Formats: sequence, C-alpha cells, structure tokens
Amino acid sequence: MLAGGVTSEPLHAGVAAYAAALGFCPLRLSRIASWMQQHVASGRLAGLSVQVARQGQVVFRHDHGLRDLASGAPVQPDTIWRIYSMTKPLTTVAALMLYEEGAFQLDQPVADFLPAFGALRVWAGGDAPLSDTVAPVRPVTVHDLMTHCSGLVSADATGDTLARAYAAAEMDFRRADDSLASAVERLCRLPLRFQPGGRWHYGVSTDVLGRLVEVVSGRALGQFMRERILVPLGMRNTGFSVAPSQAARVATLYQRGPAGALQPVEGARAQVLTTPGGIERGGSGLYSTLDDYQRFADALLRRSRYDSGQLLGRKTFDLMVSNQMRGDLASMGQAHFSETTMEGIGFGLGVSVMLDPARARILGSPGEFAWGGMASTAFWVDPHEEMTVVLMTQLTPSSTYTLRRQLRVLSYSALV
Repeated sequence: MLAGGVTSEPLHAGVAAYAAALGFCPLRLSRIASWMQQHVASGRLAGLSVQVARQGQVVFRHDHGLRDLASGAPVQPDTIWRIYSMTKPLTTVAALMLYEEGAFQLDQPVADFLPAFGALRVWAGGDAPLSDTVAPVRPVTVHDLMTHCSGLVSADATGDTLARAYAAAEMDFRRADDSLASAVERLCRLPLRFQPGGRWHYGVSTDVLGRLVEVVSGRALGQFMRERILVPLGMRNTGFSVAPSQAARVATLYQRGPAGALQPVEGARAQVLTTPGGIERGGSGLYSTLDDYQRFADALLRRSRYDSGQLLGRKTFDLMVSNQMRGDLASMGQAHFSETTMEGIGFGLGVSVMLDPARARILGSPGEFAWGGMASTAFWVDPHEEMTVVLMTQLTPSSTYTLRRQLRVLSYSALV
C-alpha cells in the first residue's frame, strides 16, 4: 500500500522480467501507475501519460484518464499535448546546428543579426519609471539568449513595472495576427531588466533565439526545425500547428477552478492551430506526442545521435548540457517563475543541469539535464543511469502540484 492508500499494481509478467533485466524493480515501477491513477481519481488531473526508458528500451509506459472530460475521450498513445516550454530545447538545438556551421559565435552580439537589439538599454528597476535607464555594459549575446541571462523577462500583468509593460505590449508572443519578426521589434522598445550576463531570469529569450534561427537560416523556424530535427528523428506528430484531421487528438488544457475542481482554460480549445500561421514561438509553441518527444529524448541520451545521423557534434552537445552558470541558479538570482527549482540546479544551453541532488533535495544524478512546460509536462535525461523519463499532461500552471518531484522519486527509487 502506498501513501494515500493507493495499492501498487504489479507489471505484466513479461514486462516485469524485461524491466528487471534493465535494473528496475518491477513492483516499485508499478507504483507509478498507481500514482497516476490516484491523481486522476482525486480530480487533480484529467489524464496523463508517463514513459520510463533505460538504454533506449522502454521499461514502463502507462496512459491513464481522459484527454477531455466533457466528451469522455481517453488518453491514448497518440494523444497530442501542448508541450509549451519543452519547445525550448528543440529551438536551442536548432540554433546550435547553425553555430556548428559557422553562422555565429556564442559570444557574438545578437544585434549583429537583429539590429533593434543595438538600441536596448537597462531599466533602473525598483519603483523607477521605464524611462529611467542606463546603457548596457556589454551587448546581449547569443549565449545570453540560450542561458536566460539576457535581461529579457516574461509578460506578467500582476508583476513589476517592466513585466506589466511586457503584458501591455502583448510580449507573450501569442498574437495570432503577429509575426516573430514584428514581435521582436516591439520587444526591443522596452528596456532590459538587468545587465546582460548579470543574472539568470526565465523569460522570452528562447523566442528571440527562434527569430535568430530564422534570420540566419533564411527559413521559418518551423520549416528549419522540421527539416533538420523533426523529420530526421521521425517526430511526425510534432509541429507548431496540428492538422485538422488530428485536432480531436489534442488534449484539453485544464486549470483549477475556485473550488479546486478542474475547468478548461477559456479559449484553449479554440486556439488549437489547425493551419500554419501566426508566431512560431521558439519558447513554447510546439504540439507533440509522448512517443515523438521520446525520440528526441533518446537522441539526447545518445549525445544527439540517432539511427541514421547526428544532430550535433559530440563536443557541441557536451557544451549544451554543461552548467553555464557561475554556480547554481539560486546564486544567479531567483526568477519570478521557472520550470525548475533553483538550489543545486544549474543551467546549460536550453536545459537545466543537475549539479548536486543533495542541495536540490531530490533524487537524481549530477549531469542529468531536463526541462518542463507550463501545462505540467516534463522530461529528463540521466546519462549516468542511461535513463529517460517523459511526463505528459495538461494542467496549468505547472506549479499547481509537485508532479515532477513526485515522479522523480517514483522512477529513481525503482532503480535497484
């Protein structure tokens, strides 16, 4: 019996033997299914999918609950999920491909490619008006975009003066009639929150990186990503829009209502993009399936190799998953919101990096890298254990429950 009165269910005998051969206790793995069932039965989640793999072999997969409460449509292997910020690692890989081709240097000013960045100034902060600015001590670089050290933040109508100005200028990169180019131009009319490289702050940096990919490659971000990442990896159900024939497979996005019960996020269903157009947001725009994202995670576990090729050279990949901070994220300044805890966690290029599980107060391995999305999705890759975990669900915000930490305990404690 698990905490909360949930009974552990043994895996099928064949699967159990396979999992045991790869170093897992089948009984402990089966706790994940019970945990999933508990979240659905209690009404905390409508449905979810989880997959655990080791050495590229799946040892646990379970789809449970409903992708839409109103219709009763179940979560299935082909369910399509909004992965939000799990788009960021893909956009970063796309940019690093261009870096390898000599298109730019990591310490090169973004203004060399996006001239509006050359006029940016830094806000004085506190209660100062946005007009109270100073010149940056150095330009914003490509590396700053990849590491969220650019001084760019997130739109927040309840935040400070700058965050509210982002919201008023619709700097959430979601306007249907907008383009990535025009959104970045508007963004550059607002100041930076801090000096480039001075702090870590989660924000729209990867959206700007997506625009950089467009300018440097001469192709739309979605086209470049399709040609260089999605098609080579066989991620056929991943993109910035969903085909009309697939729209019914998209899981409904939920939030907790005033009484705690799940309710659909207003307008989310109507906003499912069934035709290409609008902003292809490099920071949070992709739809995907668990199986598709597993293909990406598998490639990352193999240092970006896949069956017929390699996304990045091994030295580039190793740099991507190395901590770029002077310490952990907590030492670089607490963000208003991020998809990771800060203590004991560093940040690479587009992914968080585990530095010290003891300081992070969670099971894991040094060198493990990860990221998550606003709808509570998550993935992590542990090279030391040769292990990947992917979680898909649709509950916003991702801070509603500690789903990721719970799943970490359940998956890592199954290793024997």
